[in-house]
Formats: sequence, structure tokens, C-alpha cells
Amino acid sequence: MKLLSVAVPCYNSEAYMDKCIESLLSGGEDVEILIIDDGSTKDRTAEIADAYAAKYPTIVRAIHQENKGHGGAVNTGIANATGVYFKVVDSDDWVDEGAFKRIIKTLDDIVRGPETVDLFLANYVYEKVGQKKKRIMRFLKNFPQDRIFKWDEMKPLDAAHYVLMHNIIYRTELLRESGLVLPEHTFYVDNIFAFVPMNKVKTLYYTNENLYRYYIGRNDQSVNEQVMMSRIDQQIKVTNIMIDHMKEVQKSVKGKCKEYMIHNLGIIMVVTSIMLIRIGTPEALQMKKDIWKRFKQDTPESYKKLRHTLLGSAMHLPGKVGRSLTVYGYKIANKVYGFN
Repeated sequence: MKLLSVAVPCYNSEAYMDKCIESLLSGGEDVEILIIDDGSTKDRTAEIADAYAAKYPTIVRAIHQENKGHGGAVNTGIANATGVYFKVVDSDDWVDEGAFKRIIKTLDDIVRGPETVDLFLANYVYEKVGQKKKRIMRFLKNFPQDRIFKWDEMKPLDAAHYVLMHNIIYRTELLRESGLVLPEHTFYVDNIFAFVPMNKVKTLYYTNENLYRYYIGRNDQSVNEQVMMSRIDQQIKVTNIMIDHMKEVQKSVKGKCKEYMIHNLGIIMVVTSIMLIRIGTPEALQMKKDIWKRFKQDTPESYKKLRHTLLGSAMHLPGKVGRSLTVYGYKIANKVYGFN
């Protein structure tokens, strides 16, 4: 059994997958790299995956499947993982090799120790093209460092900080026990990945390592603003799935874990709302009203807590002037953090 399984979803990724895979190979024999060729047809992705599997047969597995989208590729990774822990690294991103090696050592120490860790967290870095100073998303004020802790020791996340797929390493069996199955042929499912299993998490560990390098700069990337607006139906679908899950677990999940889940759901509600405001058509503005109405009806406690925060209030500023102020605030935040 491997210590860590890393799924690398690849769809026509020839131009950049080498950098990703080479960075992961630094983990050595403790790591299992699952290259998921998600029905690539336009380039040499499948061939490159097979070449790595042939060269590193004890580390790399190439899995070929018909196209199922990012969620379908992650599902395949979870189903095939043999590692104690599981991580997703997108094929256009990479990991810092030094940080990766140190985290592998920490995971090994944890596995050999007396207590299980369900969720391991590190930092991620926005590698935005053209931006000299890269924004590092640290959680020094939110989580205890370099030790096992529980939710009650977590401090609230501010509006600019939320946990993404990029800084998450789950215990593999917890993922399976959570029943997580991501929707196929759907974008933005990484938000579901960072949300649905959380109510099963009991123990956490955070290290101040800048592990994940999150590349932003391709015009066709799903987080590109124009692409996000063109795929607003996908964003709404993911938001509704998260609302559904919160409705399902809202009575059973408690304390700081619940606060975390409300915070993450709130961030996605805000992102969806901003995109709908940016689209600006009467239909889009009605969709924004409808999704907040559903949020209020299905998860009233979560709605109440979010509605009276700065983020929640900003989403309800009235009229054209209010919407302009909301978009202006979003643009400032994007300039500071460079998240798309």
C-alpha cells in the first residue's frame, strides 16, 4: 500500500502535463501517481501517460477512460487509489518539490503514530501569469500548526480565505465513507470536493508549506471570467448540489465544522452571484434572486448567518448602483489575490 495517491486528471494536456508529473515524481516510492486520461483525442496525452507508466511502473499508473469531465476523472482516481491518503493535482498545476517531500515525511510520521488524521492541509500559491508577486494563501491565523487538532480549535476564516481542493489531502477511506461522487461533465466540482466530505472529518493537521502551485493564465481555463459567465449553468448546478448537501446534514453537523461549511458555501454563493450580476440580463438577475431564495428556504440557519456578514450583505445591495458597488469590490479583491 502506498502512503499517498495523487490523481492527475488529464484532458488534452500534452502541453503542460510533464511539469505536473515530474514535480510529483519527487515523492518517490511513497507516492502513487494516477494519470487519468479522460478521453483525450486531440494530442499525445494518452501516449505520454503510458510512457510515464512504462518508465516508472512502481509509481505511475495510466488509466484511460471515455470522457467524463473533471469530476468523472476524480471519481476514477478515488476508485483506483491504494494510498492511505488521497490528493488531486490538476494537470496544468504542479507541486513544490521540497514542500512535497517534507509533507510526505510528515504523513509517514502520522501513519506510524497513534492517532489518525482525516484531513491534511497546506498552503496554495496563485501562479498567475504576468503577476510578479505570487499570492500565497496561508492559514496561520486559522489553524494550529504542525500538530493534530480538532474542529473546536479552528478560528474563523475571513472572506478572503477558504479551503480549496488545492490545499486538501484527505484520508482515502474517509472520502469513500463520505459517499462523495462528483457529477460528470460538470465544471467547478472542486468546490464539492472541498465541501461534501467535511462533516465526516474529525481530526485535522495543518502545515505552513507552500505546496500547491495553482496556475492561472490560460484563456480557456474554467476560472477565466468570460468562461465562467459562459458556463453559469455549471456554477449554479454546483451551488445547488452544495445547498442540497447542507440541507441534508444541517441537523447533524455542529460547531466549528458547521461554521466552516457555511463559510465555504457562502463563498460559492457569492461567486455565483457575482457572475450573474456581471452577466446582467434580467434572466441572470432573476436566477440570482432564485438561488438566494432557495438557500434561505432549504438552509435557513446557514442563510441567516451568511446574510448578516459583509459578503452576504454585499450580495443584496439594491438596484444598479448596488450591483456596481458589488462588482467593484469583487474586482479589487481579484486584483489583490489574483484568483482568476
